Amino acid sequence: MYKRALIGVLALGLAACSSSPSADTAAKTSDLAGLSGEIGSKDFAEQYILAHLTTKLLNAHGATLEANTKLVGSANVRQALENKQFVGYWEYTGTSWITYNKQTAPIKTEQEQFDAVKKADEAKSIAWVSPAPFNNTYTFAIRNEKAKELNVSKMSDIAKLPANERTFCIESEFSTRDDGWPGVSKEYAFDAPKDNVKLLDTGVIYTATKDGKDCNFGEVFATDGRIAALGLTVLQDDKAFFPIYQGGFTLQADVLKSHPKIADVLGPMADKLTTEEMQKLNAKVDVDGDEPDEVAQEWLTAQGLI
Repeated sequence: MYKRALIGVLALGLAACSSSPSADTAAKTSDLAGLSGEIGSKDFAEQYILAHLTTKLLNAHGATLEANTKLVGSANVRQALENKQFVGYWEYTGTSWITYNKQTAPIKTEQEQFDAVKKADEAKSIAWVSPAPFNNTYTFAIRNEKAKELNVSKMSDIAKLPANERTFCIESEFSTRDDGWPGVSKEYAFDAPKDNVKLLDTGVIYTATKDGKDCNFGEVFATDGRIAALGLTVLQDDKAFFPIYQGGFTLQADVLKSHPKIADVLGPMADKLTTEEMQKLNAKVDVDGDEPDEVAQEWLTAQGLI
C-alpha cells in the first residue's frame, strides 16, 4: 500500500515537472509581451512565407501578432507600414533604395547597400533589422540542356550568340525599369531584335523558358523555387549589373524602440535564410502547392526555433 502511494506521489511529481515550463522557456515566451498588430507581406509566395515565419516566431516569444497577406502591390505594402497599419514586413534593399528612396545608382556590395538603405529609411521612421543572406535579385535563366548546347554560363555569353538564339521572355514592369531591360540589354550588348523579346506574366516566364518556344532566356527571381524544379540554369551576372535585393525585416522605428528584442529574436532565423534555403521553401508553395502557413510552421519547428 505504501509503495503504491509512494509511486503515485512520484508520478504526480514527475508529471508536474514535465508540464511546468522552465524558467528559460517562460522567459522565451514573454520577452515580447505587449507587441501586437499585423505583419504584412507583398503578394507572392516568398513574402507569404516570410510573413508567417516572422509572426509565428515573434508570437513564440510573447507577441500577439497576425499575418496579413491580403495587400496587392509593393507600393501598397510599403504605404501600409508608413501609415502604421503594419508593424512590419520583409523588404528588399534594392527595392527600397531604388523605388522608395529614388536612388538610381545601385551599390555594389551587400553590406554597403544594407547600410545605405537603413540610413535612408531612418529619416522616414522605418527601421531595418535582421538582414538575411538571401538575395532575391533579377537574373536570367535558361533550360539546362540549352545552356549546354549554347555553352553559356554567364550573361556576357549571350552577346556572342547568333541573333536567332538571343530570345528573351520578360515581364512588363521589368521592360521599363532602370534596373531592368533597358539597362541590362545595353550593359551586356544583347542587341536583340524587337520580335525576339516577349512580354509575359511573371509566372508564365518560368514555364515558357523551360518550354523554349518563346524564348531561350527568361527573366526570373533568384530565390524562386521553380528554377530548380523546372531544370533551369541561372546565368552569372558577371558585370554585376543587377542591384542587390537582400531581404531584411522593416518595421516602425518606434515599435523597435519599445521592443528592442525583436532584432535578437529574428536574427537566428534570418541567418538561416540563404538564397538556396529560400528556393526550397518557395518551391514547397509554388511547386508542391503547400500552404505558406504550414511551410513556415514546419520549417521553424525543424530548425528548433519554436
